[in-house]
Amino acid sequence: MTSDLIHEGISFDEQPLGFSTRAIHLGNGTDAETGAIRRPITLANAYELPYDASTLNWSSSDLNLYARNGHPNQRYLERKIANLEDAEDAVVLASGVAALSATFTTVLSRGDHAIFSDTTYIAAYRLLNEILPNKYGIETSIVDTSDADKVKRAIRPNTRLIHIETPANPTLKVSDIARISRIGHEANPDILISVDNTFNTPYNVQPIRLGADIAIESLTKYINGHGDALGGSIATSKKLTDEIRFTAQVNYGGVISPFNAWLINRGSVTLPLRMRQHNASGLRIANHLCRHPKVSFVAYPGLTSHPGHEIARSQLAHADSGYSGVMSFGLHTDHDGYNRFIAALNIVTSAVSLGHDESLIVFLGEDDERQFLYPKEFHHGFVRFAVGLEDADDLIRDLDQALSVI
Repeated sequence: MTSDLIHEGISFDEQPLGFSTRAIHLGNGTDAETGAIRRPITLANAYELPYDASTLNWSSSDLNLYARNGHPNQRYLERKIANLEDAEDAVVLASGVAALSATFTTVLSRGDHAIFSDTTYIAAYRLLNEILPNKYGIETSIVDTSDADKVKRAIRPNTRLIHIETPANPTLKVSDIARISRIGHEANPDILISVDNTFNTPYNVQPIRLGADIAIESLTKYINGHGDALGGSIATSKKLTDEIRFTAQVNYGGVISPFNAWLINRGSVTLPLRMRQHNASGLRIANHLCRHPKVSFVAYPGLTSHPGHEIARSQLAHADSGYSGVMSFGLHTDHDGYNRFIAALNIVTSAVSLGHDESLIVFLGEDDERQFLYPKEFHHGFVRFAVGLEDADDLIRDLDQALSVI
């Protein structure tokens, strides 16, 4: 099996390679200078120029000129992400928020209209609800995208983007990627559908195969998997990635560092193994919490009681896919009861983020600026719990003993 065939995602007999094989081999290879079977970290910020440099395009991302224009470690990771997302190309930037803002500012111009989910990551909410309208004259509409008919009714003649986050952070609301993609494209072929796929990763759900145009990941989370590097990716057409590189990377300077790109590429090798564990433990713990008398509700798409369960199930990429490890749940307690519960945890760490090897939990109180958009059960405070890779039995015992203090 040659490296060229591996890079194309096919095996020696021209059969498609499995997700795990591609996660290991794509973006990797033998270093030409040393013979090392792992790509090195290339920390240079400038590269030797050719004999006549006067003819170069100084904004090019295709050559090794200057690290802000692009660098080898970034390109290795981009090759892998594009393949795993089933996209023509991918851009990797400094963070998940950099990927969101790059998408929005490249696709949208003054006078355009965008539709976005009523439950999104807080930075996406501020970009779409405040910064883009107030600073750039871009019209936006907040829509409950779990109801595809509401998305259809919100489309205007100047709509250029429909951005959905599914499952949504932090309520775990599910949107129908395939149906929303059809609605948008039928209304206007120029409308682009972007999906923040961070909670799922391409191991569980592949938005582009479901009809979306853009799949966005916070690589910081599951794809890196170790809580030690920031990054974000945009998987889409080569035409659009070229525009994003020129705008957001070369001219806005949102490039990822070589070291972070290397760390994320290294972490992504075990993504399939880790996601199987996150999926299995997440479902088991969600079912356990549903039966606990001190738990008021559990929001997790893997539960058959979740209103978006059937849609979430229909979107799974393959037989081993699942519903990730993130859930939110409420308690029969007051504000300080939540704090006492979290303080009593021994294994689970109180910290933001998700997708780490260790389990993380955060108490989201009653003062979130998006609270009015959440279902009523979320209005009196709740916790977002990101199940890690610890033994599920240990996590359940830790949750139970902490629940006993409230």
